[in-house]
Amino acid sequence: MSNKLPVAVGIDLGSAFTKVIALDEEGKVLQKIIEDTDPYTEKQAGRLLDGITGGEYHRVSIVATGYGRKLAKRSTRAVTEISCHAKGIFHEMGHGGTLIDIGGQDSKVIVISDTGAVLNFTMNDKCAAGTGRFLEVSANRLKIPIELMGKTALEAASEVKITSTCAVFAESEIVGLLAKGKPVDHIVRGLARSLVLRVAAMAHSLHPPKPFMLSGGVARSPAIRAFLAEALGQAVELPEEPQIIGALGAALMALDIHKGK
Repeated sequence: MSNKLPVAVGIDLGSAFTKVIALDEEGKVLQKIIEDTDPYTEKQAGRLLDGITGGEYHRVSIVATGYGRKLAKRSTRAVTEISCHAKGIFHEMGHGGTLIDIGGQDSKVIVISDTGAVLNFTMNDKCAAGTGRFLEVSANRLKIPIELMGKTALEAASEVKITSTCAVFAESEIVGLLAKGKPVDHIVRGLARSLVLRVAAMAHSLHPPKPFMLSGGVARSPAIRAFLAEALGQAVELPEEPQIIGALGAALMALDIHKGK
């Protein structure tokens, strides 16, 4: 942890994880924090921002994003995830294209111009079937660590088609498949494929420009990356730390505020 106080902070209060990034005057990352999102989100945001700013809020610009962005009471500005993810991925990759962000409770597809502007987007925020929550619920039912689901899916010799379009019904479908003796790894592969097909359908609805980029915690799954490349017909580019792209974009916006841009 740096002893130098930041001038800009981005905080992404997501449904599953809260991410914070602090930048200095030159845009160098001073601190990065990832925590499980607490039920007492407002207190968590206050604690993290107090710790990272040393309580000197008058010297620091803060942009909040994510589901709980309005609970970051000390923030300078609250901004949508769409804008923050676009700014963060453009900064990391250096070009436009189509960003697919698979989060804990929603998935987003964002079309980004060659200058980093948001041209179009769509979201799946009504059902968990195309999100990380879908995999989490399935992992719990199958008694398999969620961090192993990607490896398990890739190594499976075959897959079972998951037909349910709802995460709740998919859980019931899993119970039925297990009762029929279907191998767990075949079910896991089918679940990963099911999630990817839903997300790819969202992307195709926008007639997306290439290249494709991927962010969000689910992007760490090798199976999701591989199946998404198959569904899109092209390899998907991955930033170094896909889970913090929203917080990075928020921090960069805060730096712009600090510099009066």
